[in-house]
Amino acid sequence: MGKPAAGATPPAPVTKTAPAEAIRAVPVRHYGRWVAALVSLAALAALIYAFSQGKINWGAVPDYFFDDRILSGLGKTMLLTVVAMVIGIAGGVVLAVMRLSKNPVTSSIAWFYIWFFRGTPVLVQLMVWFNLGLVFEYINLGPLYKDYWSSFMTPLLTALLGLGLNEAAYMAEICRAGLLAVDEGQTEAAHALGMSHAKTLRRIVIPQAMRVIVPPTGNEVINMLKTTSLVAAVQYPELLRAAQDIGQVSGAPVEMLFLAAAWYLILTSVLSIGQFYIERYYARGSSRALAATPWQKVRASVLAMGRPNGGMA
Repeated sequence: MGKPAAGATPPAPVTKTAPAEAIRAVPVRHYGRWVAALVSLAALAALIYAFSQGKINWGAVPDYFFDDRILSGLGKTMLLTVVAMVIGIAGGVVLAVMRLSKNPVTSSIAWFYIWFFRGTPVLVQLMVWFNLGLVFEYINLGPLYKDYWSSFMTPLLTALLGLGLNEAAYMAEICRAGLLAVDEGQTEAAHALGMSHAKTLRRIVIPQAMRVIVPPTGNEVINMLKTTSLVAAVQYPELLRAAQDIGQVSGAPVEMLFLAAAWYLILTSVLSIGQFYIERYYARGSSRALAATPWQKVRASVLAMGRPNGGMA
């Protein structure tokens, strides 16, 4: 190295410094979470122990779980749920359109329908339909059909009308909320592109409104599944009524109620899975990343376990 030129700034002396000490990361302790988990598990264990020690013949539940009468009642419950929801959704769409109409007559009729059916208990509606023969002795459809009202209004028809028409009032508000959630600019832009009103509704408005409509509709389906138990009051042999009948004969009425509850939980689980996939389908246009399916979660966990340190490669 040569001698520095005259007038030049001499280089700063190099000093040796101690190596930087590695930072020791200390994870945050969540003691509250551990306490809450332990308390919850203790409460759950105490609850299970209390039920296991009760005067309940748990052996009767598996004995009748697949009984023909139970399976028949299960099928009738599913039939009621599906058909009543079809009536409710179809009626709800019509009522929502009527409610949003600029015609004051149709809008008022829809408002009155929703007000009436939401304001009266479902059980009362079922009983009124079942006893409407006190008002109408006959049903007369001219040359097509004529019979006594008591013969026409069977328990099945009473259940479908009572549940379906009541559900239509709630579905009308859900559909109306979904349609109002779509920005008006979407409709205006579609019309500017030359789309007709029907095509705009089918291709632009409804797909976006479904993201709002599907979650509460799924909730209504599950709620309808449980509400069908009310039709036992009009002598329709659905799941709860079948369980009660078996309970009276076998001397295990409470055990049969637990059996019915188990079947309701199974059906609710199946419907919840269906709701997840329908919501995921209609979220394609708005979410950047769709929610992982249970299979995708399991597969990701298995792949992560195979990587070094159990993390990302």
